[in-house]
Amino acid sequence: MTATTVHRTLLASAVAGIFAATSFAASADLSPRYTDADGDMVADVPTDESRWADPDTLVFAYTPVEDPSVYADVWSDFLDHLSEATGKRVQFFPVQSNAAQQEALRAGRLHVAGFNTGGVPVAVNCGGFRPFTIMAAEDGSFGYEMEIITWPGSGIEQMEDLAGRQLAFTSPTSNSGFRAPSALLRSEYGLEADEDFETAFSGSHDNSILGVVNKDYDAAAIANSVAHRMLARGVVEEGDYEIIYTSETFPTTAYGTAHNLHPGLQEAIQQAFFSYDWEGTALESEFANSGESQFIPITYEEHWSVIRTIAEANNVTYDCD
Repeated sequence: MTATTVHRTLLASAVAGIFAATSFAASADLSPRYTDADGDMVADVPTDESRWADPDTLVFAYTPVEDPSVYADVWSDFLDHLSEATGKRVQFFPVQSNAAQQEALRAGRLHVAGFNTGGVPVAVNCGGFRPFTIMAAEDGSFGYEMEIITWPGSGIEQMEDLAGRQLAFTSPTSNSGFRAPSALLRSEYGLEADEDFETAFSGSHDNSILGVVNKDYDAAAIANSVAHRMLARGVVEEGDYEIIYTSETFPTTAYGTAHNLHPGLQEAIQQAFFSYDWEGTALESEFANSGESQFIPITYEEHWSVIRTIAEANNVTYDCD
């Protein structure tokens, strides 16, 4: 059994133990502002047609896992396709933080979006987000792994060596950048944040990676899909950092709509994602670096079950007021 297999088994065991001790009531975390008559754990489209939104301009935002300016051009061809499919003008909104993206959704200023893995439950429960798709490889496989990295020669060779050192997280809502590593370190290694090791919050995965490479942080918990894209662009090089832990595979960014968009518009948006031809586009060029080449259907109830379990292990609650 390889070290990576052992690591994945440890996190899988930890999550399995949490599942055994936890039961989830469908829609228990959904804000009372929304209804869920069909029990699928996401907000229903309003039954009152007067509450349907049908804006002239659709606002789209991609999760700020890296510098948002990188992605304005990456998404431009897809947004042209989305505009043609819906008959709407489409505007790219370069959000600077997860919190800003969540607030834009709740305020009704964001109509179509990709939220990071850990941010999806917040968007669903507090913002009425209706996720329906993620990126996948040609064979239908999808996801990424959480990795804990350090700089060569740091003296950190295994997870236990994090004791007394500094570990960078990204943001409190991030799955791979905070919740998954926190649950793992606590349950499998007996290491509690800010008691057994020092923490820092970098704000994004690329900041964490560069912080380790530049020795600003001793170690960092990251999404390896971001690292793969940075390596492919030459932002960092092989050997700039070392991996001491690789997790099981998690679902990646989920794309969806605000719950109150006109049902016909929501359907047109979904069809735009599923009909998009990636070949020769900037989207293909960027996300091929992490093995993705199509959009496939998902449901929050099924595909985010492990993420909800990790959140439960970290005693996460959703204060949507």
